[in-house]
Amino acid sequence: MKVGFYTSTLGDRPIDEVIDFAAEAGFDAIEIDVRSHIPTPADLAPIVGRARAKGLTVSSVTFFGNQLDPDPKARAELHALTKAFVRAAADANVPVFVLFPGYDPAVGEDENYAGFAAFAKEVLAETSDSPIRIVMENWPGPDKKFIAVNPVGWRKLFALVPDPRLGLEFDPSHLIWQDIDPMAARREFASRIAILHGKDTVLNREIIEKHGNPWYRYVLPGRGLLDWKAFIAAARADGFDGVIALEHEDSDFGWPKKDLEARREGHRVALKTLREAIG
Repeated sequence: MKVGFYTSTLGDRPIDEVIDFAAEAGFDAIEIDVRSHIPTPADLAPIVGRARAKGLTVSSVTFFGNQLDPDPKARAELHALTKAFVRAAADANVPVFVLFPGYDPAVGEDENYAGFAAFAKEVLAETSDSPIRIVMENWPGPDKKFIAVNPVGWRKLFALVPDPRLGLEFDPSHLIWQDIDPMAARREFASRIAILHGKDTVLNREIIEKHGNPWYRYVLPGRGLLDWKAFIAAARADGFDGVIALEHEDSDFGWPKKDLEARREGHRVALKTLREAIG
């Protein structure tokens, strides 16, 4: 099992600097954020090559965007660009491409799922010559309305798209504040999980008890509610031997885009924690 990190936390730094830091800090891999670090599809292979030259595995490439954008023109443009980046990733032998389903507020839930399923099938068909997996991070989005972010949504989508190349970048932190057991959810969808995100969550019970709101904050692994040793052991028992990609969003360590050295230290702290949890 390897430990990497998602480059978005260092998205204000040049990608070569991020690659150098990852190698020097002792990470095994990086998950490269397109919006921060890959200007065009043509830039993908050279950047991946530079990471590999430093001894790093490129675990995945991640492209942020609402694939169900309600504006038809914006959706078509995003779909075309997504396909171009997926093709570039497949040609560069990147094993995983991460995206976000999003949602269209103008239509109902079933239409949203059908719309994303149709797009996912197109991407899978266009990369049928490659083993690349197309996976979704279970982030609920800025308005907490994105589809396919919990077990109910995954069952619904995977029934529409049975191809096992469509899968998950499983982030337990988003389940914790929804009061969903990450251990049980991971177990049910083990065969669909291509990569794990290393991020944790803390809850403020005092605020929740007073106001009924799910107050939460994302923190580094080991600083929240998840038992990472048990979580990783269970994943390994189910056959997972891939990458845990740290997603650093801990405000105690410089996030977002504050003190650079604090952010770097957060990565080092989390790497140590995950290495110890892996054993």
